[in-house]
Amino acid sequence: MTATGTFAPRPGAAPLSRMIRAQAALETRMLLRNGEQLLLTVVIPTLLLVLFSAVDIVDTGPGKAVDFLTPGVLALAVMSTAFTGQAIATGFERRYGVLKRLGASPLPRWGLMTAKTASVLVTEVLQITLLTVIAFALGWSPHGNPLAVVLLLVLGTAAFSGLGLLMAGTLKAEATLAAANLVFLLLLVGGGVIVPLEKFPGAVRTALEALPISALSGGLRDVLRDGAGMPWADLGILTVWAVLGLGAAARFFRWE
Repeated sequence: MTATGTFAPRPGAAPLSRMIRAQAALETRMLLRNGEQLLLTVVIPTLLLVLFSAVDIVDTGPGKAVDFLTPGVLALAVMSTAFTGQAIATGFERRYGVLKRLGASPLPRWGLMTAKTASVLVTEVLQITLLTVIAFALGWSPHGNPLAVVLLLVLGTAAFSGLGLLMAGTLKAEATLAAANLVFLLLLVGGGVIVPLEKFPGAVRTALEALPISALSGGLRDVLRDGAGMPWADLGILTVWAVLGLGAAARFFRWE
């Protein structure tokens, strides 16, 4: 017999780590099922890599175009998933009341952000694998320290994820949709992804180099194309953006 006032199994919230894993798995399945998200995160970076590598549209400087373009497209893939796609999806989740219901669950706000960032990392592994295979088929010859590449990608993901969640948690869904797509297009052109930053005037270039997409694409290019060591300056820029973005998102994110 069970004593009065006891229950088996004992009710209560699951361990926090298990809640985060479950939410991350759910977020990943939802992202991979969304055709519009796949267009943004997979199809567009792939088309840009193939098109600009095969056709001499932009002067990328000495060496093969694919060696310049691949690091930039990898950075674009990170931004499209961690920032643009996540901001839009989370913004509409907030509008439709999904986040309000999650807010009533035992999952804390920072736990939701952690789960979303983990989901983004899983998706990026698939993106980077696909883009790497395509780049090798186009004649890409990477160099450099793999650890530096991993650090750049992880810090870039954290920076863009924080900024995406900040936008989704403070703006209306329609405003988030417009702003996220606009930022994506502007940074595609002005973030060193396809057009070298050397093409911009000095003052403009200095401002652009402080952006997270420029630090990520530039750092990856220094390592993978030029075989440079640890890109501390770019890692520092990404760290600052990650701390500021995630901190602001944790502080100002609204569930409703």
